[in-house]
Amino acid sequence: MIIFEWKPFSTDAETYSQNVFEELIGDKFEAMMVHENDQLPSYIWTVNYLIIVKQCSKILSDITFEKLPRNPVSA
Repeated sequence: MIIFEWKPFSTDAETYSQNVFEELIGDKFEAMMVHENDQLPSYIWTVNYLIIVKQCSKILSDITFEKLPRNPVSA
């Protein structure tokens, strides 16, 4: 489901509020995709990027963010 309001999420090391996320990425939040049974979003859209949220470990709750430009022609 795609939602247009920030839904806070946590890993073992960090709790991500909208302010923390925007500061980390350097761009403004627009939307996120969260599957029904998942605690973490799969994708987060910002003004200029699509952020892919990747889990790094199956044992620990650890993630990385992969930033892809939304309009690669102008990037």
